[in-house]
Amino acid sequence: MEYVEIFDTTLRDGEQVPGCKLDSRTKLIIAEQLDLLGVDVLEAGFPISSPGDFKAVDEISKIIKNATVCGLTRAVKKDIDVAVEALKRAKKPRIHTGIGTSDNHIKYKFKTNKEHIIERAVSAVSHAKKYVEDVEFYAEDAGRTENKFLARVCEEVIKVGATVLNIPDTTGYCLPEEYGKKIKFLMENVKGIHKARISCHCHNDLGLATSNSIAGVQNGARQIECTINGIGERAGNTSLEEVVMIMRQHPNLGLNTKIKSKMLHGISKLVSESMGMPVQPNKAIVGANAFAHSSGIHQDGVIKKRETYEIINPKDVGVNESSIVLTARSGRAALAYRAKHVGYELNKLQLDKVYKEFLKVADIQKEVCDEDISKIIKSSNI
Repeated sequence: MEYVEIFDTTLRDGEQVPGCKLDSRTKLIIAEQLDLLGVDVLEAGFPISSPGDFKAVDEISKIIKNATVCGLTRAVKKDIDVAVEALKRAKKPRIHTGIGTSDNHIKYKFKTNKEHIIERAVSAVSHAKKYVEDVEFYAEDAGRTENKFLARVCEEVIKVGATVLNIPDTTGYCLPEEYGKKIKFLMENVKGIHKARISCHCHNDLGLATSNSIAGVQNGARQIECTINGIGERAGNTSLEEVVMIMRQHPNLGLNTKIKSKMLHGISKLVSESMGMPVQPNKAIVGANAFAHSSGIHQDGVIKKRETYEIINPKDVGVNESSIVLTARSGRAALAYRAKHVGYELNKLQLDKVYKEFLKVADIQKEVCDEDISKIIKSSNI
């Protein structure tokens, strides 16, 4: 197994979502839980953006025991100086600096040329390197950056000490095959690539963030930047819980992380409640319906052997057990299973009689609960 580092940016990219602003105390609680979860890098904030963000990075730096604490900057000396000050108490500090590299960014955002972008990138990394050993460079909009120019930028920042190369699909535009080929191209064409780790930072505008991140690590990247519940700008970022469990459930990939997966459900709930961002019920791994079954065919299979319809043991992600949800689509097996849980052992004749009454109730209600089961059985006169 090769080790893929997990770079969590819930408290930076995740908190940029409108309405998700956290107070300092809540940030510290989440940061401590992320450290216990086993993330390798915790991006605590963007120190120069506000006094509150500076304070949060400073406070988080003091309490984190295991993870590298990272502060974001632009390719601006003052940004870097402020980040250094915010990170001075961190056991393992990292400066995350960078600049846009796509033609779109160069022409319209910076109104400059490629040579000037390289100069600014090199200058930023060189300046950060004066203060910390661990410097991550991000090539913003790398997903739409021409590969040869991207390789040039990467090569130059490695020369001045970049330890991590962040290759963001900033707009969520890439297809998995395309993003994977981009990472492969860099692995094969950047001189000195062995001196740095390639990182995937993918956005979910087309619903491809998780797929692109997995394609990235399949082609040589060894860090994934992600958030709890996939929160983030616009349609969100790569979902931490998804990439972690994909690598765990597919040992043939030869990749793993040090994430304590049994904490995933709990930390998902903490982040959701703290940010006021409900998790959609059908969200992979942590959604309320991720281990819930309401179809009779599925319920029968799960009752006989859980693995029939579940590839993940719910206990592995901190969920106590699968849910058999009774609806009008449920069959006799599910009804008998739930009836047994509330103290009724039904034989075949009794079950047939109760099932007819059950369907009448289920056609009226969205869901039949334990209380309803008792009433249905009593009214069936068995």
